[in-house]
Parts: sequence; C-alpha cells; structure tokens
Amino acid sequence: MVDYVLTSKNGREYSLPESNRCYGAYYEFDTKIAFPRFMGYSYSALVPAIIARPSSLRYSIWSNPRSDMQKMPSSWSAIPPEGAPVVIRGLQHDSNTPDLTTGVYYEYDLKRTLILFNHKGRQVLISISKQIDESNVGKKGVILGNDNDWTYFYSNEPGTMKTGLGWVKSYIYDYFSVAVYVESDSSPAIVRTGVFQWLRAGWLGINFVKPGDILGGMKRFARSFRTVLESPRLPAPSQLTSVYQSLSRMPALGLASEYAALQQALRSSAIQAGKIRKSEAEKKQSFVDTPKEQMVEELMLEYLKMTLGKPTPLGKQSPLFSPATTPLP
Repeated sequence: MVDYVLTSKNGREYSLPESNRCYGAYYEFDTKIAFPRFMGYSYSALVPAIIARPSSLRYSIWSNPRSDMQKMPSSWSAIPPEGAPVVIRGLQHDSNTPDLTTGVYYEYDLKRTLILFNHKGRQVLISISKQIDESNVGKKGVILGNDNDWTYFYSNEPGTMKTGLGWVKSYIYDYFSVAVYVESDSSPAIVRTGVFQWLRAGWLGINFVKPGDILGGMKRFARSFRTVLESPRLPAPSQLTSVYQSLSRMPALGLASEYAALQQALRSSAIQAGKIRKSEAEKKQSFVDTPKEQMVEELMLEYLKMTLGKPTPLGKQSPLFSPATTPLP
C-alpha cells in the first residue's frame, strides 16, 4: 500500500471497487511540510483534530474506554529503520461539516487505529477508520459565504436545506477508510497522502453516494489541510496547545458564554444571508448538553481563522483573542 502511494501514476484519483455495499474512491495529494511537523499538528492530544481539517470536522473527540485502547499521544518519536511500529487504538466521536450539496451534517462514532512505522528509511503513518453502527440522523446546516472560509451554521434540526428535500431523514449507514501519510526524501520536504475511502449514505436505506461525491469530499479535505499546514501564518504547535489549554481551563460559565456568543453570531449570519428565517433569531438556544470538548474545539476553529487572516463572526474584540488567551509563540 505504501509503495502504491509513492508510485508515479497517470492520475491521482480513482473509483474503487464496491465493498460492503459501499462505493469507494482513492485520492492522493502532496503537502509541503516536514513529517514531524505534520504529526505535531495532525495527530496530537494537545492540538485538536479540527486544526488540520477545518472544512471536514465540526469537532472530534478521541476516547479510550477499554483497556486495549490507548490515549492519543502528545508527541511521536521517529521510528528507526529496524524499530517496531507504534500502534494506537481508540474510539472517536465526530461531527462533520455541512455537505457542499445538501447542507446536511452528521454525528457518528468510529473505531480508529494509527500505525507509525519506518518503510525503507521513510516515516509512514497509516490511519484506519471504521464507523460503528449508523450515524445520527442528518441535520440541516449552512455554509456561510465561501467554503474556504470554514464558517458554518448548524441548526440541530433533522432534514436538509436542499429545496424539495427538507423532509429527508438521512444517515451515514457505513464508512471506512485507510489514509496513508508518507515522508518524502525531497527538498523541500513534503508529506504524500493517499486516501482509500468507502461510504454508504442516504435515506430509506438507499445509498445515494457515488464515487464522484466521495472524491469531492476528499478534495475538500485536501484543500483545507494544505491551506492550514502550508500557511506561513500557522502558529507553532506549542502556541496552539497553549490556547487549547487556556480554553479548556476556562470556568464553565465563561466557556458557555463565549460559545453561545459564537452560535448567536453564526445564526445572525445565516439570517442575513437569507439561509434561514428571521423568526429563527427569537428561538432560545440551550447548550447545557453540549460537551465541553465540543465547545473548545469550535472556538479553536475561530482562533485558527483569526490567525490565518480569515473572517470570524466573533470579531477580534472577543475575549477569545485577548493577549491572555493568545500567547506569543
């Protein structure tokens, strides 16, 4: 599999054979980043997963409830040529961003396995994901402005924003993928990514996903992944960790207040854009059942957007962007 990802090909995207009633696709891309730096941003307990995947994830919560599962490492050491692979297993609860076509977003649980090893002198990470059961019912979401700005409104209402299909109760029935990240021997350094992915989603038990839809989602992921990790404005991992820990240590009332301000700003933006009715502004919102980790990760996205020069509905006057919260690198 690693050699396949490294092999020169006529193209970098393909349909894959159907598996377990899921359509599949393969997509490959390069990111200009050194492998240790890639690992520090993408697979660290101290840097939330949303940082490298802002157009794909609303939030992602890793857990290790059983004795045969491990915590996500805070840092990784390079594997020597004859060294044994490092294998990490865990469970992950994810919520994705609104779909480009339907605006639907989902929550789902995954089994995850991460394998770091040395392949012919190169560091390689293989990330394996398999969905557990079907997702929660799909809910109505809105992409506000350009998708490349990563600003999304989440209604918490089942259905889709697509005209004529608002009634649809859709689900992700099954999802599994293998992502291969390979260190280059080039200068400047790159990480080559090859993703094999299968998906079955729709409504009334019918799969409406085609290989082209899967490729579209992977290209969307690759764009934001490269935008973040190749940006000269990207804060050092230590700075992101510091902000993440500051938010995590905020008093519950303060964190909930900041999160409520973000959700209200997103709702107002959706109303101004004509995506939802003005009467929606009068609805009372409660975040009592919102996990703390989710609130922190969504606020971290706004911090990331601010540092990369993208618009944020919170505005720079937010306490989130105060010097106390955003230490110098």
